[in-house]
Amino acid sequence: MEILIVEDDQRMAQLLKRGLEREGHITCVAEDGADGFDYARSRDFDVVVLDAMLPKMDGFEVVRRLRVDGCRAPVLMLTAKDAPKDIVHGLDSGADDYLTKPFSFDELLARIRAVARRVPVARAATLCVGELTLDPASHEVSRGELRLLLTPREFQILELLMRRNGLVLSRDAIIEAVWGHSADVEQNTVEVFIANLRRKVDGAHEMKLLHTVRGVGYCLKVDSP
Repeated sequence: MEILIVEDDQRMAQLLKRGLEREGHITCVAEDGADGFDYARSRDFDVVVLDAMLPKMDGFEVVRRLRVDGCRAPVLMLTAKDAPKDIVHGLDSGADDYLTKPFSFDELLARIRAVARRVPVARAATLCVGELTLDPASHEVSRGELRLLLTPREFQILELLMRRNGLVLSRDAIIEAVWGHSADVEQNTVEVFIANLRRKVDGAHEMKLLHTVRGVGYCLKVDSP
């Protein structure tokens, strides 16, 4: 599953991220409510793990605005507050479940599975750039008749570039969108992933789709003849 973690405590966010990725999930981290709201609207996450107390916009307001905006992604709220009125507030705001801190990681996983089953997300249609296709639902990627085998991180980067077809994304923008604000990722890490994607996506094809704009970043597009 693709899971958005919205948590301002960097230590907690990284613990959740590492634990979920060890379970095979793809994660994205936002460290304040405003960014979490923007991230949740920008792509189809299977589950949003949302802290209640956040800077810029609290979790209650984030989930309320998401529901008003039409976002139906399942939301699991995390908070240290366990008073019934706070739980009611979270659920009435649009959250699907509520977990109080401290909690066991096994319980978190069980609740994530439960809300994902309860509220299946309508996934976006297949993305296409030239003869390159990416299916967000099945995680299948093909170029023409050839299926491409990507790692979860390569898939995230390629999906990001395909959703912004023709736009140039800087290394910092890719790091922020794929790894999250608080991740300690060097820019040459992005270069390594781009090199691997270029080998898999373009390979021996005469028409190249993945382009480097020197001094700026990367984009995916079909060049005009």
